[in-house]
Amino acid sequence: MTITNRIARWGGARLSRRMARSLPWLGAVIAVATAASTIRRKGVISGTLDTGLNSVPFVGAAKNAVELMRGRDFFPDRFGPGLNRPRYQPRDPVTRRHPQPAADLQHRDSSRSGTDLE
Repeated sequence: MTITNRIARWGGARLSRRMARSLPWLGAVIAVATAASTIRRKGVISGTLDTGLNSVPFVGAAKNAVELMRGRDFFPDRFGPGLNRPRYQPRDPVTRRHPQPAADLQHRDSSRSGTDLE
């Protein structure tokens, strides 16, 4: 065996040992990031229960299989798909009330202009 091959093997073995030491940390970072996003999406209690059940080996797999067959989650998201989160609407400084969507109501009323009776 030449010196170049020995150096390459030694370097590869050292690199694989270093990667093996850092792999559990990488898995923990991914698990914490997944738990944080689930809790943010589903809420504190539902997200914690969902993450807890998913972390138990066979229970999490069974829960995911049942959810796949049902077509929906046991713990649904706070905001469904395609729905926007409610945005803050400032109050009117004079009346101290939130603005009403009057333009939308007028549009619905104008579509019923009494043409049904003609």
